[in-house]
Formats: sequence, C-alpha cells, structure tokens
Amino acid sequence: MKRILLVLALGSTGLWLAPAAQAQTDTTRTTVKPQLNTAPPGSAVPRPAQPSSRPAVPVPAPPPVDQPLPQPQPGSNSPSGLELPAGTSSAEQPKPVYKLFLYGNVGLGYSSYNGIGQFSASIGPSIGYRVTEKFAIGPGVSYSYNNYSFQGAGNLKLNSVGLKVFAQYIVYQQFFAHAEYEATRSESFDLVPVSATQAAIVPVTRNYRTPLAGIGYRTPIGDRFAADIVVLYNFNDGYTADGSPLSPYGQPVIRFNFLYNLKWKL
Repeated sequence: MKRILLVLALGSTGLWLAPAAQAQTDTTRTTVKPQLNTAPPGSAVPRPAQPSSRPAVPVPAPPPVDQPLPQPQPGSNSPSGLELPAGTSSAEQPKPVYKLFLYGNVGLGYSSYNGIGQFSASIGPSIGYRVTEKFAIGPGVSYSYNNYSFQGAGNLKLNSVGLKVFAQYIVYQQFFAHAEYEATRSESFDLVPVSATQAAIVPVTRNYRTPLAGIGYRTPIGDRFAADIVVLYNFNDGYTADGSPLSPYGQPVIRFNFLYNLKWKL
C-alpha cells in the first residue's frame, strides 16, 4: 500500500513539472529567434562601411623598343640641332665662318732715293672670298696719291688708279700672311738732263706692275667686323737708270685694313 502511494506521488509531481519546463524552453527559443525583415520592398538595405583605399600612382609606360627616339631639330641658336650642356658659355661656341667679306685698306709709305723723297697714301676697297676657313682670295681696285720732293726743285704731286688681286692665309691665331699684285695706271715723271749738273722734271703717264707681300695682325671687333694692320714689302721699289720710279708705292707699304663679313656663311 505504501508503495502504491509513493508511485502516485511521483507521477503527480512529474506531471506538474512538465508544463513549467516546456514554458521555459519556449521562452529561451523566443529570445534567440531572428527577426524577419519587415521593410517594404525596394528599400535600400544599409551595408557596413568599407575602409577607403589609396589611389594608385600612375606609372608611365616605357616607349616601345622598336620606336626611334626623337631627333634634335636645328634652330636659330643651334644650327646642328644640339644644345650646349648647362654651364657652357656662348664664348666657347665655335664662331661662324662667313664666305664673303668686304675688305678696304688705307695705306701709307715713304722712301727716298738719290735725293728724291716719295710719300704715298693709298686706298683700296676689295671683296674677299674664303676658299677655306684660313685661306681667302679676292679682287679689288686702288687709288694712290704720291708726293715727290726734289732737292732744290720743289715737289711733284701725282695720282694713280689700278686693279689688284690679293690672297691671305691665317698662319697662327690672329697673324696672317698677305700677298698682292697690282696693275696701276699712274702719273709719273722723267728726269731729262739739261746740263751736267741739272735735270728737268717731265711728267708722264705709265703703267706699273707692283707685287707686294708681308704679314698682318687682325683684331676682331664683334662677330662681323675686324681691323688689320699690314706691313708689306714692295718688290718693285726703286728707280730706273734715268731716275724714273718703278712703282707708285714707297718702301715699306704700311696699310690699315678694315674687314666686314657678309651674311653668306660656309
């Protein structure tokens, strides 16, 4: 009898505890149950923020291997198309070589022979052509004035005009050799004896051939101007047996020349 009462008591206690356990289980499930999306259709769903990334640095692509590199183009300041490196002064650049130039001279000379003094002054414009950077040739014209003085017989003033050709060669830096040949139609004179101790001065006109050669020194004045001083030896200086001069120039011939380069370059 006691056993029957114990079994009934345990059964009623289990029946009473079962609903409470079921309720507690349902409550736990409700708290962890996910919520459904109740937003209306078409609305944007917020996304979590993403960390911003740095912009990529552009790297220039290398030129193709088979493509030729750009070539330097000539310009007014660089005829060859190549620029001078930094730090190179304009004074170090090679100077231009002009092909044509104007060349004018003013000459002075004095000589004396057998009591006859000769003072000469000349002017001669020319045009020169540079065959190379150092060698030049050219034609020209000349005019000379001569004043002859005679002991006890006064003075005689004469004029001459002529044609000439010249050649120059630069020997070293500003020093050059100069040669010239001139054909001159000149007023001159003859000494005609009138007694054993006296002679008459008779003016005449003669044609002379005068070779000259010597050295000179050139002083550049800017890019296109220069000034020369030239000392020449007259190979036809002197007088004939009857006292007539062999050349319209004295000995030596000293000239002051002026050079102007034209624009035509080598």
